[in-house]
Amino acid sequence: MLTVAALYHFARIPDPQALRGPLARLCCGRGIKGTILLAREGVNGTIAGDREAVLAVIDHLRAVPGCEGLEWKESSAALQPFGRLKVRIKSEIVTMGQPDVDPQAQTGHYVPAAEWNALIDAPDVTVIDTRNDYEVAIGTFAGAINPGTTSFREFPDWWRANADRFRGKRIAMFCTGGIRCEKSTNFLLSQGVEEVFHLKGGILKYLEEVPQSESRWQGECFVFDGRVSLRHGLAQGEYALCHACRRPLSPADMERPEYEPGVACHHCAGSYSEADRARFRERERQVQLARERGALHIGQTIPR
Repeated sequence: MLTVAALYHFARIPDPQALRGPLARLCCGRGIKGTILLAREGVNGTIAGDREAVLAVIDHLRAVPGCEGLEWKESSAALQPFGRLKVRIKSEIVTMGQPDVDPQAQTGHYVPAAEWNALIDAPDVTVIDTRNDYEVAIGTFAGAINPGTTSFREFPDWWRANADRFRGKRIAMFCTGGIRCEKSTNFLLSQGVEEVFHLKGGILKYLEEVPQSESRWQGECFVFDGRVSLRHGLAQGEYALCHACRRPLSPADMERPEYEPGVACHHCAGSYSEADRARFRERERQVQLARERGALHIGQTIPR
């Protein structure tokens, strides 16, 4: 069983490029795969490998000045959920496109998973899901508002257009692991919202710690790796991925007549040319061959 670690930390990193080479060499040398993003504002990523190797990477990152407090969330996978390693330099470790947003200056109030139910059950609290529409579609907290965004960049404009709806309310926000809420809560505070809260550790921490019998979570949680979704206890879920349009598919979706593994689903039927479909079918053939070898084909990786 492999260990999967989702991690992020906001810190002032003057020269992220200087970190890239040593970090990539360490990961490659220890058989780690996944994605790590480095920027002047910090580090963000999800990696997978044997647990000793994952912890070696965590220790390496925590040795970077300012990153001593880096935290991570662990889950497991029977097979390597990533096809390769990517260590990339970015302008932001999670892209919001708001240069004045600075989570290191101020964020909303962190709410531990054990206290989240009591907060969101309060009548004066509005709960907002900061994730993308395809993530929300397979699972969210009961009663949460879905902004319907296709990327995190769209969230500020959505808020500005809808802010009057929430006047006088306390705002509780959540995302997969917490990183998007670091920025979205800072943004709301800059917009004059007085009481903003966010789920510490995100949905992953909630599904890990809160018993299903007490849970307000409905459905599964989309993750950006080959497992596609997780359930309570961070067990792998039932969803698969359409490798044409990258949408998550339920077992029922895969019974629909539009579905062809690796080639099309009801979301994207009619969206691609026959040449594209032929290319997708060849990729699917390579994916199946890799699966027979117990490996994950690079064509199965999910872009962030």
